[in-house]
Formats: sequence, C-alpha cells, structure tokens
Amino acid sequence: MTNVDPEAVVLTETVNGAVTQLMYIETWDGLYAPIGVRKPEGEGPFPIVLLAAGNGGEGMAWVRDAVKNRAYIMDRLAEAGMASAWLRYRTEVELGYNDGGALVRDVRQGREMFNRGLLEYEDEIAIAEHLKTLPWVDGERMGMIGMSHGGEMALKITSEWHGFAAAVASEPAAHEYLALTPDDTAFVAESGMRNIEEMQMAEVDKVRRRIDMEVAGKRIAAIRTPLLVMGRDEDHLQGIFRTTYELLHEAGKDAEWVSYDHDFHGYVFPVRGDSGEYELNDVQVGAIDHVVNWLAQRLKA
Repeated sequence: MTNVDPEAVVLTETVNGAVTQLMYIETWDGLYAPIGVRKPEGEGPFPIVLLAAGNGGEGMAWVRDAVKNRAYIMDRLAEAGMASAWLRYRTEVELGYNDGGALVRDVRQGREMFNRGLLEYEDEIAIAEHLKTLPWVDGERMGMIGMSHGGEMALKITSEWHGFAAAVASEPAAHEYLALTPDDTAFVAESGMRNIEEMQMAEVDKVRRRIDMEVAGKRIAAIRTPLLVMGRDEDHLQGIFRTTYELLHEAGKDAEWVSYDHDFHGYVFPVRGDSGEYELNDVQVGAIDHVVNWLAQRLKA
C-alpha cells in the first residue's frame, strides 16, 4: 500500500541536500505534466517562480535531472524567499500557435470539447492555475522565467493569461510569436518541417522587415504583465530578442531590456558540470543577480 493520493501525486526527494517535491499536475485535457518544486524555509505562503526551458517533452526524468543539475537558479530564488518549480510540458508543435488559432472550449455530452489540440504554453497556464490553489503558494505573487522557446512561451502566455505578476523572457526564440518569415538560412527538412536551427537573425532591421507587424502588434497589445527581456550579445537570434523588447516598449508595456556577453545559450540557467560544480562565471552571476533582484522587487519577496 502507499500513502500517495493517486489524484494528487506529491513525492519528496532530497536532492543535493535540498528537499524537492515532485508533482504531477493535471492539464486542461486531463493529462498530467510533471514539475519539481523547491521552497524556502518556513510555511509560506511564498511567491513562486515557474522555470521553463526549451521545447518540451521528456517527462519526469527531465524534471528530476533539472532539480539536480539546473538547480542553481532554484537555490538563488530560495535564498531570496521565493519558491520555484522546474516544469515539463508537452512537446512544441511546429507552427501550432500560428496555424491552430485561439483555443475554444465547449461542452459536448456533458464533457469538454476543444476545437484543437492543446499546446505546450497552455500546459504552463494549467500548472500555474493549479499552484495558485495550494495553501503554501501566494497566488498574487507568481512569476516565471522562460529561456529560449520557454521565453517565447512567456510571451504567448502573457498575451492570453494575466495571472503572472512578472515574467522573464530570456533569449526568447519568438519567431513564431512575431510571425517572422525565415530567410534562406532556413530550409525544409526531409520530415517536411522547417529547420531553423541556424537561422541568422542578429540584426533588428532584418527582423523588423520579416515580421508581420500587424499580427505581432495585436499579440503584444494584449500583454499586461511586466516583462524583463534578456538578450545575448553575439547570438544569431539577437535581433529577435531585441525586437521583442522594442515592440513591447513601443506599445507602452512595462518592459526592461538587458543583454550579456556570454558563450552559453541559456546562461540564466547554469548547469552542473562533470566535477559536480556549476559551470558559471562572473557574467552569469551578475545576470542571475539581476533576474533574482528584479523578480524579488516585482513579487515583493
């Protein structure tokens, strides 16, 4: 027999000396997404920051690796009085956001019916909605850090859902969100899907010429959440990162821009190396200081 409630699974592990809760959260279609939670000392309720990186998949195994080997940011947030959770969500769908349209939720035969399949950013909203119901979470002081595709998810989420008090979009790969037409550095792979891994979009002028300003403008106009947009000086997508910020600023949104010169994509989420120590330098420490302080101020930690 087990003491775990099958409808509210919470398992506790001690990882590198820190107590971590592993949870399965029900998403809107009844499937479950895994998260790994770390809390500060005390009973709460705490502000909480959701952490998202990359384009999804890999399940609880990915979460357990993250709370072991990408927990530097969790440690820093806990020191500042904030809980945090590494998330995993369903795999990104090629152009699913652009082609699928707005989600419509209706009822048929007494149960929900959707007009399309759910997308990964909607899993994060479902997770956030659930966490807001927990007694140790201060639902009015919830934030997120999204990196790369996770940064684009931050934009998609804040365009539709206004439950975050603050969000960080770090190196946001926002080409779909901005309705950008790739140049000839992208190509169609044998699978029939686009290969945009080496797409060269370092210049703002180039990006602005290739995005659908009307579509991007409507999406940005709906944002109410304060956003910190983070670039990376020599990244081949720096033009996308900077353009994202500029469009937010031009729309009168509460947005801040910072950029750092670092050779690691995802510098805001340091990774533990083979030595067992985190591989990070003074640039990363400074960048993470800025993120943690910005969130602490916005979330009143």
